[in-house]
Amino acid sequence: MLAASGAELLSITSLLKLYLPILIVSFLVAVVLTPCVRWVAREAGIVDHPDEARKLHKKPIAYLGGFAILFAILVGIGMSYAGFIEQPMMMRQVPGVIVFGMVAVVLTGFIDDVWGSWSRHKIAGQLVAAAALAQQGIGTKVAMGFLNGMGVPRNISEFAFLDYFEWIPFLSALVADPITPAYIIGVIIVTMFVLGACNAANFIDGLDGLLSGVTAITVIGIMVISLIVINAITPEKLLLLEQSMPVDSLGMQGLDGVTYMGANIVLCMAVLGAVLGFLVYNFNPASIFLGDTGSLLLGYICIVMVLLLGENGQTHLVIAGMIVFALPIIDTALAITRRKMAGIPISEPDANHIHHIFKRKYGSVKKAVLTLYGLSALFAIVGVSLAWIQVTGQVGAWIIYVIAGLIFGLIGTKAIRSTR
Repeated sequence: MLAASGAELLSITSLLKLYLPILIVSFLVAVVLTPCVRWVAREAGIVDHPDEARKLHKKPIAYLGGFAILFAILVGIGMSYAGFIEQPMMMRQVPGVIVFGMVAVVLTGFIDDVWGSWSRHKIAGQLVAAAALAQQGIGTKVAMGFLNGMGVPRNISEFAFLDYFEWIPFLSALVADPITPAYIIGVIIVTMFVLGACNAANFIDGLDGLLSGVTAITVIGIMVISLIVINAITPEKLLLLEQSMPVDSLGMQGLDGVTYMGANIVLCMAVLGAVLGFLVYNFNPASIFLGDTGSLLLGYICIVMVLLLGENGQTHLVIAGMIVFALPIIDTALAITRRKMAGIPISEPDANHIHHIFKRKYGSVKKAVLTLYGLSALFAIVGVSLAWIQVTGQVGAWIIYVIAGLIFGLIGTKAIRSTR
């Protein structure tokens, strides 16, 4: 039955039609709910006041836009759970830990927007979200592809430490996967990715509509990669995936699906609809901002979707997803390098982010934002193209690593030279 379902999934057009209602409903929820959130923020005095240095808007602008996006995304995810979307049997549902992580980072951002918080408090919330992902093995298999590529023997990378700690009865219940060197490295990768992406999104959220639009472009790129991966699943590959699934208490395999690519498409559609609906009010001149509530959420959900691309250790697809998300990563890398070279704290704000530079160059928020949209779209095209030529078997996975190394290496070199 699963194999038959897999054959039906070879049509990308049918998949888009199947999941399109999630995008439409999430968009409508965001369009309706954002003015309500804006009113609440204004009434509660949760606004961003202008200054002469970095915040150039003329009047106080409401914060907390992230709540409108959160609820719109949750409605989209809820549609897949409630049966409004009849997902093929091979598709797994969006894991609950992802929703838990979304709520955790939104609450962290809310505390910062309303009362302010130390950077360590913000990091604590992000660590909770990362720990929830790692506990369920979301993203931890990325390390397996990395270790295999480095030539580490499987008997070493898959050596189960847990077998030697059976005297600790609760330890095996704490994690979904065996505790191996690959799993430990995977946990570290997940933690670094979540912290990095949340703060990268927070850094680039400096102009009206910039982060919302860049997120929309990123999500489209990741969705295309997910569709390419699904399109490449033949009935034979599907059978192998099903056989690799654990047996449940009834002795059945694969009842909960065999791939997270369907969950990724659900997330992509929900997030895309939410940010497009929010952009109606967030594009220049904006009447509401994301705040840390929204920027941390969008950074978190983007990196979760990137990590899901490597559900079976396909590290090269994760790297392709990172290229799609490259603009916030590059801005963060430049900011860290710039502040380290200047001997100031990394958390110290300045007016030399990429968006500030483009704003000064063009003298217009709209022109700067649209140019950065174009740059983000270029990265998305590169990431999707690399994923496509690899998945279709035209080149090996190594080409993705090489091109990614060149892209980020050139940016890093430019960053170092610019600080001299």
